[in-house]
Amino acid sequence: MELSCPLPVIGTVRTGHREKETTPIQAGVNRAEHATLEVAERYRDGLDGLQGFDYAWLITWLHQPDQAGQPPLRQVPFLLRRQQRAVGIFATRGPRRVNPIGLSLIQVQAVTGATVEFAGVDLLDGTPVLDLKPYVTRFDQPPGTPRSGWFDEVTFGDGVTPRQLAP
Repeated sequence: MELSCPLPVIGTVRTGHREKETTPIQAGVNRAEHATLEVAERYRDGLDGLQGFDYAWLITWLHQPDQAGQPPLRQVPFLLRRQQRAVGIFATRGPRRVNPIGLSLIQVQAVTGATVEFAGVDLLDGTPVLDLKPYVTRFDQPPGTPRSGWFDEVTFGDGVTPRQLAP
């Protein structure tokens, strides 16, 4: 059974990035770069209280697909390009997904009536935002040192882009 899920866009991300191959792969490895979330007028009251948080989860719609149609369920993620190692899509953080939903942990810099300035950029300019949720250490940080699968086996520097990871 196929269900559809209409989701309103609450805002738009403004960054200096125009193409995926030169956009950093994860917000957590690009904390030095800043961007802005422009919140649609009807959702601006929802920002009240966010200024008291250092981090927030930015949930986005990755609106510029590489290819049309359903993505393969096994693919080579950016970080495994040099090895040409394919893994299941649900073991990746890549943008080509069944539902192209992005998840970025951003560092909240400033909240105004209409915008959220943040650090930790891994998105293209114009990316639609579906939701914004505060990071709560008590809820979001698991105990101990959780395993991270194949990610634990690769090394990469801050700000790395897909183009830099090409074979």
